[in-house]
Amino acid sequence: MEQTLSIIIFLIVIVAIISEKIHRTAAALAGTVMLMLTHILNVEKAIHYIDFNTIGVLIGMMIFVSIVKRSGLFEYVAIKSAKMAHGDPWRIMVAFMFLTAILSAFLDNVTTVLLIGPMTITICQMLKINPVPMLLTQIFASNIGGTATLIGDPPNIMIGSAAGLDFLDFMMNTGVIVVIIMILLVFIMKFVYGKAMKADMTAISDIMKLDENKAISDSVLLKKSLVMMVFVVAGFVLHGQLNVESSVVALTAAVVMLIIGKQNNEHIIMETEWTTILFFIGLFVVVGGMVETGVIQHFADILVSVTKGNQILTMMVLLWGAAILSSILDNIPFVATLIPLIMAMGQSGVNIEPFWWAISLGACLGGNGTLIGASANVVLTGISNKHGHPISFKEYTKVGFPIMLFSVAVATVYLLVRY
Repeated sequence: MEQTLSIIIFLIVIVAIISEKIHRTAAALAGTVMLMLTHILNVEKAIHYIDFNTIGVLIGMMIFVSIVKRSGLFEYVAIKSAKMAHGDPWRIMVAFMFLTAILSAFLDNVTTVLLIGPMTITICQMLKINPVPMLLTQIFASNIGGTATLIGDPPNIMIGSAAGLDFLDFMMNTGVIVVIIMILLVFIMKFVYGKAMKADMTAISDIMKLDENKAISDSVLLKKSLVMMVFVVAGFVLHGQLNVESSVVALTAAVVMLIIGKQNNEHIIMETEWTTILFFIGLFVVVGGMVETGVIQHFADILVSVTKGNQILTMMVLLWGAAILSSILDNIPFVATLIPLIMAMGQSGVNIEPFWWAISLGACLGGNGTLIGASANVVLTGISNKHGHPISFKEYTKVGFPIMLFSVAVATVYLLVRY
């Protein structure tokens, strides 16, 4: 009975988010309340299912970026980038796609989009064009880029830890296919958004006349920001070796900047996207309801049992199952339930190496499927909404789901050829 209730509550929340009749944050929190009223979860268990590492990264980097932007750094980079691309929106889009993918391979995806998003908004305002196409391509690039390395996406960290795989292993396996997918994505985006990426010649001319140095409004804050950004990047890359959670890195950066930034801290904290934070908290709990009742474990068992031990079939079911489910579920608990099942298969003598790459590619690439498929999707669409360019669930899914299917299809060919 509890299993059925947890699924019904999850579906109600998803339908509410898709229909947009109720704000997505209200829908997620309503799901949390329903789980408690039906006694599927109590307060302690609900808190247990909240991924505080993700929440910490979100809050820390939102505060950090809010302070850094007051130096004028984002405007400087935006103007410089636009001038280097000769004001061509399409070239800017491609440059930012690859920048997002590369940064996402070495930083948390949320951190990357929080850094790139404000620059994109600024450039599009200068060029007087709609920022939505650029922001959507950056979401896709962040999820694809994060697939490439051990530290790029939380599922990869979990898989690497369980399977004894290191940074180089991921670069030589998932990294190879990520490069191929990113190149193909450029051609797809040219077809989808090429015509929309046109700017008025007057706006381009105005940008080419701008002096990027004049965009720096606080040179002292800029220097502090640049130094802290170096420490943040180093912290995210080395947090595993330092035995420090990525959330601690983000929150440390935020606290240091709150102290040394000499800004109005009340205004900074008020600017934090608390609606996005609460949405994540609610969604974690709603998915946690299905973990608690064994629904997620049941799905994982079905995925493995239907293949009857056939290696190729198991690999394909894991890849596509992980991709489809990760587009609507948080991929962290899903991957957490698959890991012990794959380990058990390994103990029975099956070569499980292809299975690790299948769930890594499926869980990470699957995040592009829907607006709630990954943290970067929610954060960047939240930034877009805040600047007056709302991205609906339907609008996102219309582009994101085909991109997800295409990238997973490419990964399918890659895995079949390799294994």
